[in-house]
Amino acid sequence: MRLFAVSALALATLATPAFAQDAASSFTGPRAEVVAGWDHVGGLGEGSSGFTYGGALGYDAQIGRAVIGAEAEITGSTTEEDGASAGRDLYVGGRIGFVALPNTLVYAKGGLTNARVNVEGLGSANTDGYRFGGGVEHNFGRFYGKVEYRYSRYEELDLNRDQVTAGLGIRF
Repeated sequence: MRLFAVSALALATLATPAFAQDAASSFTGPRAEVVAGWDHVGGLGEGSSGFTYGGALGYDAQIGRAVIGAEAEITGSTTEEDGASAGRDLYVGGRIGFVALPNTLVYAKGGLTNARVNVEGLGSANTDGYRFGGGVEHNFGRFYGKVEYRYSRYEELDLNRDQVTAGLGIRF
């Protein structure tokens, strides 16, 4: 009986590091996700709101509790007002964050964005801008979910864009 207890204790001790690695998944690797949420386009508190939807690709590297990454995204929008509508939005940028809890990342992001605005009777115009924001991401093994706020500014058209989105993705 004593030999059985010692053997069981030895096996449990050897298996503990393997269980610990499974419990805290890494934020390293390529990722793909779908995003959707609230979209508000306007200036100085005015404008209109709609729904944004799309997808993103990225790559993150975890170094200790720090995470750095790059990402690219394309989204569309249902936001319209007075014959003008928000079209597609392209974004490329980076993010930096830290693992606040096991499997939970808190991050800030920033980069460049290019939006298309469609005006009835005049056609469409592309405008460049910048984006910054932040969010929280939680790993569920290879899959993850996230919620983020992002602000975009397009100086040429004097437009602001506020978005609150949720994303579901997979890390490869």
